[in-house]
Amino acid sequence: MQSDRFRAAAEQKDFSAIDELFAEDVSFRSPVVFKPYEGRDAVAMILSAVVRVFQDFRYTDQVETGDTAALAFSASAGGRELDGIDLLRFGPDGRIRELAVYIRPLSGINALAAEMQKMLEELGASGA
Repeated sequence: MQSDRFRAAAEQKDFSAIDELFAEDVSFRSPVVFKPYEGRDAVAMILSAVVRVFQDFRYTDQVETGDTAALAFSASAGGRELDGIDLLRFGPDGRIRELAVYIRPLSGINALAAEMQKMLEELGASGA
């Protein structure tokens, strides 16, 4: 499946092959920010924070059809359990052109948002 490489990178907390995984103009839709993050550099910054914030991260399901994949996951952040889905859309070259993340419950989203803000500030992206 096209999503196997992304899944492996997330599970290993290693997005060093970001150029091979994502289109240069990738769009990332966060569960806590209205406006999407645009471009590979922005996605790299977000993912570097995500792999530090999520605890006990594990994929539970993977479904793929055509150029779209959905990877369901469970994790915790800020002491809250959460479930989510990474929705990936691939371009003709096999790279991810859009990544949208959906998370529940609200208490999990709120904890994730607070932890991500702290981590992005530590990484020097306070305006993100």
